[in-house]
Amino acid sequence: MKGLNAPIVFFAYRRPAHAKASLEALSKCEGAKESELFIFSDGAKGETDRKPVEEVRELIAGRKWCGRVNIIERERNLGLAASVISGVTELCEKYGRVIVLEDDLIVSTQFLNYMNDALDIYQSTPEVMHISGYMLPIKAKLPETFFYRATSCWGWATWQRAWDSFEPDPRKLLDEIIEKGLLEEFDVKGSTGFSETLKANAEGRMKTWAIKWYASVFLKGGLCLHPGESLVRNIGLDGSGVHCGKSKDYDVKVRERRIKDFTEDIRENEAALNAMVEFYKSIGPSLGASIINGLKSRGSKILRWF
Repeated sequence: MKGLNAPIVFFAYRRPAHAKASLEALSKCEGAKESELFIFSDGAKGETDRKPVEEVRELIAGRKWCGRVNIIERERNLGLAASVISGVTELCEKYGRVIVLEDDLIVSTQFLNYMNDALDIYQSTPEVMHISGYMLPIKAKLPETFFYRATSCWGWATWQRAWDSFEPDPRKLLDEIIEKGLLEEFDVKGSTGFSETLKANAEGRMKTWAIKWYASVFLKGGLCLHPGESLVRNIGLDGSGVHCGKSKDYDVKVRERRIKDFTEDIRENEAALNAMVEFYKSIGPSLGASIINGLKSRGSKILRWF
């Protein structure tokens, strides 16, 4: 697989305007014409969702967004968590690697170059389990690329060797984190409410997937590559998505220059970690209750990420 573009999986549901903007941005990426795209369109949850789901399906079938496009229309509603887990698993098993996007992400023209370069470079580095395309609007100057503990689901990639470690049971993950005394570290030195999101999943009050992926990577001691400047912008923090309110705290200007400096320092970047802690503290020191209750408050905005 080395040297070939990784397959791209794109998850869509009921937001045609968002999906159109996302797919148009993807189609303008360098390497899009040399890539194969798999679009998973989830089924309508109820009668009110049927029309927008049909509009999304008309949209995705209307253009050849990449070199080759495969459309998988679900007959019933799986929900985002089940759809992502099954789609990523299927592509990883078939191709050994995958680039993952959702219908509210606007990518840089250099997004695919970055993802494919990183997938090739770190293919045989077992500590590296996740490639993130999004980067928080950190004020500190960061390296062009660096490693950090937490995953991001806003444009990402992985390999089958890493995805094989995905643990879908949130209770099992939470218990292991507690038993090992790692709650504060899992919460990025206590600056986030990630453990509360995992707890909400374990207790059945939430049903998300990304927090389980982060916990799976964290417990394996895995590392996540991040760009110093974001290659992805999220347009879904407008109240239209699931598990989030409105927010501008995560707005970024995407980088349009190709990333060439891929770090050889296979360990977490301490300066970047500290910058993350400061960012999370700046948007709200206590995210837990807001996250798990889905409140439209500053703290709830991180929920969409996990």
